[in-house]
Amino acid sequence: MAAISCSASDLQPLLGAAANATAAAQYICGRFDAVSNKFVDTAYAVDNTYLLFSAYLVFVMQLGFAMLCAGSVRAKNTMNIMLTNVIDAATGGLFYYLFGFALAFGTPSNGFIGQHFFGLNKFPSQSFDYGYFLYQWAFAIAAAGITSGSVAERTQFVAYLIYSSFLTGFVYPIVSHWFWSADGWASPARADNLLFGSGVIDFAGSGVVHLVGGIAGLWGALIEGPRIGRFDHEGRSVAMRGHSGTLVVLGTFLLWFGWYGFNAGSFLNILKAYGESGSYYGQWSAIGRTAVTTTMAGCSAALTTLFGKRLLSGHWNLTDVCNGLLGGFAAITSGCSVVDPWAAIICGFVAAWVLMGCNKLAEKLKYDDPLEAAQLHGGCGSWGIIFTALFAKKACVGEVYSGQPNRPYGLLMGGGGKLLAAHLVQIVVIVGFVSLTMGTLFFLLHKLKLLRISSEEEMAGMDVTSHGGLAYVYTDECNDPAMLKPGFVVSRTGPPSSAV
Repeated sequence: MAAISCSASDLQPLLGAAANATAAAQYICGRFDAVSNKFVDTAYAVDNTYLLFSAYLVFVMQLGFAMLCAGSVRAKNTMNIMLTNVIDAATGGLFYYLFGFALAFGTPSNGFIGQHFFGLNKFPSQSFDYGYFLYQWAFAIAAAGITSGSVAERTQFVAYLIYSSFLTGFVYPIVSHWFWSADGWASPARADNLLFGSGVIDFAGSGVVHLVGGIAGLWGALIEGPRIGRFDHEGRSVAMRGHSGTLVVLGTFLLWFGWYGFNAGSFLNILKAYGESGSYYGQWSAIGRTAVTTTMAGCSAALTTLFGKRLLSGHWNLTDVCNGLLGGFAAITSGCSVVDPWAAIICGFVAAWVLMGCNKLAEKLKYDDPLEAAQLHGGCGSWGIIFTALFAKKACVGEVYSGQPNRPYGLLMGGGGKLLAAHLVQIVVIVGFVSLTMGTLFFLLHKLKLLRISSEEEMAGMDVTSHGGLAYVYTDECNDPAMLKPGFVVSRTGPPSSAV
């Protein structure tokens, strides 16, 4: 927000020829300038407070991931999966501070990678304040959290440390630079040379966050292979249900809550008028619309999954409904700011069927993902990218990306196919780049025997073998460390027994 200036030389003639006219003009302008500067300060404070609050909401999603993951795995691996979520945040914080933010947003830079602000050097600046770093860090660790779900219950802890650091410090930042930095080659915020005249409208990250995390998890799970017992000797799928529906629901609601910061917060500021000031309609209205589209997509996906699974399996399945809800959120994340609520309902409906279809395909291919993370975030994220290219509304695109009139919008809204072309390019380059980087990393970890735990450790459970004890203590005998040794698990009703 620019300050409004006052010129004493322009004001003086209006005060007449009195001897003190010059002094009066200078005094009035001085007071006017002081008030104007206060308004500027207030605008910065309001926008930065909004961004910080949004960052706090996105960070709450890490707790949601932890609870969802904990409830979705077997009890013997609870401490392991929760610790990985803590480590994602901690290692992500350090590596994103040292390298990630600079690679993502270090401007001026080329279209491929950022070049400034390593270790937050010369921070804050005219371009970025600390709140922006915190917000982007919360996004980075979300991508790592997605990946940890795919490789749960069978991955060495050292592998978590390595891939989480690499993903948050290098892979994710480069992808976010391409699509979110003003210098990125596919960014919609570029001053010129927009990809297909539009750039990629991935507003809050169906591609940048969800597809990146989903493809990384896909390669990890493929290279590791399925958990022991996930498929029988004839190749048939064997259900390995998580141990706590309560934690799954808690995690789902925490993620729902945090998603409002994830999507609506991606506007980065709230105090912005559309057109003339003094109207009831402005960026604050677009933020409200974004929260509504997010809600509608999630609700639509949840209900579609509820009845879809009832038709397919005969059950009202809690876990499937929670995953369907999250699939709707992952899909709407790309276009949440540029579509109407009715379109968001379509987005969620299709996302639910995409997730159910991906899960069926995973079973046929004997692919094992305990959290359905690759299917949910990769499959539904990809649909969300395409959805945006189909349903982006001209008026909304003009508001969110002001200063660039007559840019392409949704194909089904009459905007032509240029935006769809840009979004198909996004899917291809993300899948290719993440496969090349994270796929190679997981393959090297596998060859170095640093990726998967032994079959004995997997049968006993990682809480006992890697973390010194179980998450749940059912009898007093469990307090004896001698009872907690590899090859044994603790039953719910009795003393330790041999693992099966």
